[in-house]
Amino acid sequence: MTGETSIIEFEAWLRSPPGRYLLAWEQALLDAAVADLFGFHALQLGLPELDGLRANRMPQRWCARLSTGIATQTDSLEAAEVPLDMAMLPTPGGLICTPECLPFPDQSLDLVVMPHTLESAADPHQALAEVCRVLRPEGRVVIIGLNPASLWGLRQHVGHFRQQVLGGEAPLFLPNTGEFLGYWRLRDWLKLLNFEIGPGQFGCYRPPLSSPRWLERMAWMERTGDRWWPVLGAVYAISAVKRVRGMRLVGLARREAPAPRVGKAAVANRTTRQNKHT
Repeated sequence: MTGETSIIEFEAWLRSPPGRYLLAWEQALLDAAVADLFGFHALQLGLPELDGLRANRMPQRWCARLSTGIATQTDSLEAAEVPLDMAMLPTPGGLICTPECLPFPDQSLDLVVMPHTLESAADPHQALAEVCRVLRPEGRVVIIGLNPASLWGLRQHVGHFRQQVLGGEAPLFLPNTGEFLGYWRLRDWLKLLNFEIGPGQFGCYRPPLSSPRWLERMAWMERTGDRWWPVLGAVYAISAVKRVRGMRLVGLARREAPAPRVGKAAVANRTTRQNKHT
């Protein structure tokens, strides 16, 4: 299956009852995650069905559709010659790029949102390194991914196993978008790129059900799952800040009061009356 086909299948799956359930959780999470982030340029990579930057107040925001075509570093540099304030595109589909080669200069973005971007990328590690390249120091990336260590991931693995053993096209609960990237593995990748990682968030604890009625009945699992098995949610989110070694934010220099000098105390000379009359 090509990358373009997998992206189309995932977008179609989002219109199903479990897809809408997943999308609602992710929208609420991103609204809270990006609301208080400041800067000038923000980018959402993929999934235009999710308005991940609507709560953010940065003056220039892009939503790029993903393309799995082969791009080179030269292509990115040529596209990056356009000034950022002139490259603003009002429509979600106006900007199309590959996640492994973004058309932005080095250290030009303050925020990058990646909703399921790494799952559809041909080279997830290179896509993450590319985001590190375009982020400014202290810039932030917010990544959302499907959790392979969940009930949804388990059902997907069973479906793939049936396809391999029984042959044919066994039904899959989730679209075949590529390899699911584990939460802890992604944290290791971010550490290698010198990101400071914040606490992760998990959600969508309900079983992999296609019926909206049964999904509604299982709403109680959101509260219990968040308390008793938090790392088993169907989806996770990670927020990380790009750190640059040797760089230090300097505020106003504080002027310290000079320390008192230590010296010998002056002692008045006393002359005795005897010395005075001699």
